Amino acid sequence: MNGLLLVAQREVRTRIRTKSFLISLAISAILVAGLAFAPKVFGGDDTFDVGVVGAAPAAVSQVHFTKYPDEAAVRKAVTGGDVDAALIGDRRVLADGELDQRLGLILDSAHREAQIKAAGLTITPLQVESIGADARYQGVRTGIATLLVFVLFFLLIYSAMYVAMGVVEEKGSRIVEILLTSVRPWQLLGGKILGLGSLGLINLVAIIAAGLSASFASGFAADLPPGMGGIVVSTVVWFLLGYAFFSALAAAFGSLVSRQEELNSVLTPMNTLMMLTYVVAYLAAGEPTGTLARVLSLIPPFSSMVMPVRTAASDVPLVEIGLAAALMVVAVVAVLLFGARVYERAVLRTGARVKLGDVVR
Repeated sequence: MNGLLLVAQREVRTRIRTKSFLISLAISAILVAGLAFAPKVFGGDDTFDVGVVGAAPAAVSQVHFTKYPDEAAVRKAVTGGDVDAALIGDRRVLADGELDQRLGLILDSAHREAQIKAAGLTITPLQVESIGADARYQGVRTGIATLLVFVLFFLLIYSAMYVAMGVVEEKGSRIVEILLTSVRPWQLLGGKILGLGSLGLINLVAIIAAGLSASFASGFAADLPPGMGGIVVSTVVWFLLGYAFFSALAAAFGSLVSRQEELNSVLTPMNTLMMLTYVVAYLAAGEPTGTLARVLSLIPPFSSMVMPVRTAASDVPLVEIGLAAALMVVAVVAVLLFGARVYERAVLRTGARVKLGDVVR
């Protein structure tokens, strides 16, 4: 176990100071933080300024009324852009060009309610009771789920590729022969997976921290759905499971070759599987309760991305989450055992590419 930890520490010390890691960490955190400010920057102002000539109407949500002495003054304000529209008495609305559709609906509704009230009528609004998922947060939850698809895919493929590249680098330079005189193959492989996984976890935590901090700073945190703590924990756990699965495959396939130029071809099966997982997770973000999402969120390795996306986008029964986690743990153990066997038998065979079938047999 000491050998495994020493290898892990070596990987962390070697990679964490590289420019590529620091730059990718900064860029990913800045991008996610920027998304939290996007609704505030690009969403525009939620309130309208309306000039009024005559008696000011009753207060209306999302509209600020400003009194003007006459029609000529308010016309000048409209054309000069000081107000979004003007209300002349209770009959006419002036707009510079086409009236904003949402403002028109607000003013029309307020005008109708004023007439009804003047007629002495009282209208009792309908009481809406939500008995399912809270629709107020559905758009935000879908956005979070879509963001998770990109973050998880990027981190998983990025981290797994680092594992494969490290294996090929050590094998091609024959450093692995020296290392294996001090540690066992499973310790070298496990330490590499553990160390690079720690860096991936640091990246994920930095992204989550940047996103949440920016959400509070921009005021977007008020729109976040309840249970964000559970979504964060779920994302971290499923990332670790997905990383363990794909990194073991990456190490196994990487040990079959001795040159970096051959790595892409040998990783084709794993990359194809990751792309399929990404596509399914992306579809699940839009339809988290669909049959495809529900079924594949239980099947490894699709569950490593689909289940956290479903958890973020909708309420998932605990039974399904527990079953998916149990199946994923079994799959991770099986792939780790397979990867360790292939790595042990192939990592010292330098030169031409080693066939996977020969190694297994």
